[in-house]
Amino acid sequence: MPVLHAVVFDMDGLMFDTEQVYTRVGTELLRRRGCLFTPELKDAMMGLPARPSIEMMIRWHHLKETWTELAAESDRIFVGLLDEHLVAMPGLVELLDALEAGGIPKAIATSTNRRLVGEVLRRFDIGARFQFILTADDVTHGKPDPEIYLTAAQRFGVKPEETLVLEDSHNGCLAAARAGAFAVAVPGAHSSTHDFSVASLVVDSLRDPRLYEVLGIVPGRER
Repeated sequence: MPVLHAVVFDMDGLMFDTEQVYTRVGTELLRRRGCLFTPELKDAMMGLPARPSIEMMIRWHHLKETWTELAAESDRIFVGLLDEHLVAMPGLVELLDALEAGGIPKAIATSTNRRLVGEVLRRFDIGARFQFILTADDVTHGKPDPEIYLTAAQRFGVKPEETLVLEDSHNGCLAAARAGAFAVAVPGAHSSTHDFSVASLVVDSLRDPRLYEVLGIVPGRER
């Protein structure tokens, strides 16, 4: 086992159940164009930054709009759904408490743009609990490129292999593994069929005792 000095969280589908929100967004976006947001399309888009994700949707359905036009419309739909549909993933708050009690610094590294990240985090008032937040706006190459996780390790001042990364998608785990980080896959219902063979560890949830064991921290009391 490597000595781990920092933890990096993906956001969508890992910290919050935004995947079901994005399903509603994709469904509505394509409904307006007489198209279907199929499970196959959703799976292909998952974990990618906005541009390649939406460009895939455009190719899939031969849409006429540009990716920037669809992205702006998608963002508006997404924000309108958050108050009613956004929920935290089980074990998130308890894990944050345990990391803080153990003195382990943490950050967020997400493919989502900074404005939407702010919209999500402010609804749970936990942004200040992270040392820093990296978004799609902070990197040139999105996941599965390792840039965002290499940048996170550099910001922490630790080696990539001393960083534990929590991810819920194949593309995210691939980015973490390519960076040389200790990649932990936390598959959800939305990503249960993904290939996580590159992960250093696959756990059932953020409450999994194996996650606490590799970090050397004690589970906190559930809220």
